[in-house]
Amino acid sequence: MADTELARGWLESSPFVAHLGIGIDLMEPDRAVLSLPFADSLPTMGDVVHGGAISSLVDTAAAAAAWSGAEVPERPRASTVGITVDFLRPARAQGIAADARIIRRGGSGLCFCEVKVTAEDDTEVARALVTYQL
Repeated sequence: MADTELARGWLESSPFVAHLGIGIDLMEPDRAVLSLPFADSLPTMGDVVHGGAISSLVDTAAAAAAWSGAEVPERPRASTVGITVDFLRPARAQGIAADARIIRRGGSGLCFCEVKVTAEDDTEVARALVTYQL
């Protein structure tokens, strides 16, 4: 199976990803760019996109980046080990995109990922570090 096939297949078949409406903008080894269109169900107050929605996009993008550059084992399984999201400014009534890049792969299957989240108007709304275990 090619690097990105597993990640793409997982994203396209995930009920959670479908529920949020997350889309794939770019998939290449060690990088994934995913987008979350604005919906009336996403704001926390007024028109501000909920931090949980942003965090879900971050986690999903990091997982996709981790799988996109990995050798696929016979029985793939994985989990998020750690996630830190810094919210820089609000995303107001607009979609967001997460650009996730693997910055290091450890020998034990740990992947260290940096994620930048921008709104449709190119405002950076969050930065995150994610540790993912393959």
